[in-house]
Amino acid sequence: MTDSVAKFDIDVDGGVLKLIAKGDWRARFLRSIDSKLRDFADDSVGRDLVIDMSAVERLDTTGAMMLQRTFYACDSRTGASKIVGAREVHAALMTQIQNHLAPCHVTPFHPNPFLAVLDRLGGGVANTYRVSIDLLEFIGFTLSTAFRVIIRPKRFRWTSTFHHMEEAGLDAVPIIGLMSFLIGAVVAFMGAKILQLFNADIFTVELVGISVLREFGVLLTAILIAGRSGSAFTAQIGSMKIREEIDALRVLGLEPMEVLVLPRVIALVLMLPVLAFISAMLGMLGGLLVAWGAMDISPALFIARTQETILLNHFWAGLIKAPFFAFVIAVIGCFQGMRVEGSAESLGRRTTLSVVQALFLVIVIDAFFAMFFLEIDF
Repeated sequence: MTDSVAKFDIDVDGGVLKLIAKGDWRARFLRSIDSKLRDFADDSVGRDLVIDMSAVERLDTTGAMMLQRTFYACDSRTGASKIVGAREVHAALMTQIQNHLAPCHVTPFHPNPFLAVLDRLGGGVANTYRVSIDLLEFIGFTLSTAFRVIIRPKRFRWTSTFHHMEEAGLDAVPIIGLMSFLIGAVVAFMGAKILQLFNADIFTVELVGISVLREFGVLLTAILIAGRSGSAFTAQIGSMKIREEIDALRVLGLEPMEVLVLPRVIALVLMLPVLAFISAMLGMLGGLLVAWGAMDISPALFIARTQETILLNHFWAGLIKAPFFAFVIAVIGCFQGMRVEGSAESLGRRTTLSVVQALFLVIVIDAFFAMFFLEIDF
């Protein structure tokens, strides 16, 4: 039997399309008819089809796939459609190929824009609810782990905690100190420009003292720590999740909450008040230097005025918030790290979510404290 190139003829028999395949239906001979066969398959969608393979000389998996693809054409054929005339070996190959057909292309659905917005909004609300429940569950798990460690102090990992205190706390002092110093200087400079219009330059001391001690010091420290340490917690734990190191800890009989989460949470809760204190002092120093250079308020007068007019309540109002900010930042960082799903894309997405959610909750908690302190006149 001599080889010949693949070809096909089209016939109509009693209203039923008939495709008569001829020649050598192997991969090397199919390029010339592939586009024509695709066009025929598209044009014949919804119509009955009979494929006659009695004239097929040779057949490989490529040829069988093309014939089956044409026959099914998005599953639009009925019982009247069939494949006839195939040799036994060709029929067996066609049967094997039938289970490996790729799904047909589906035209994308274009929904109503207004409904699409509502659908996305509803999905976002539902997802926020689910994440909130999961986060509350993680917080409860963290607190129960802390209680268990308090009962059995030998389980507490001091070395890991001190390491994270240095990494998340002491190493952040330079950037936080510089930022706070500049913020204090900017607040003093802007306040001086306005207050000079009313010959009230001396009130710059109160402006700097109250704003830095009560809000800017601790809030900006928390924001920097959320971006610096919170994201680092997510990246560290997420990388361990990708490398299956967390599963290895469980195999070794170690609890990941005790080994990974609790030391980070405790370290940040202990160090953020210290950083907030340093931030407040350097912010005051920045305001003092600007007041000295721009308004001729001597350092002695600035300090005396601060002691006379600024109540200690403002200092404590800022410092009290620090542990709450730290807890939220650390828990969210660890929570998102634990939710990494095993790819670099997931790690990047979770790190971004960690920073965004931590910043959002820090602002919410700060607003709550502001209203609470206003109500109790603190």
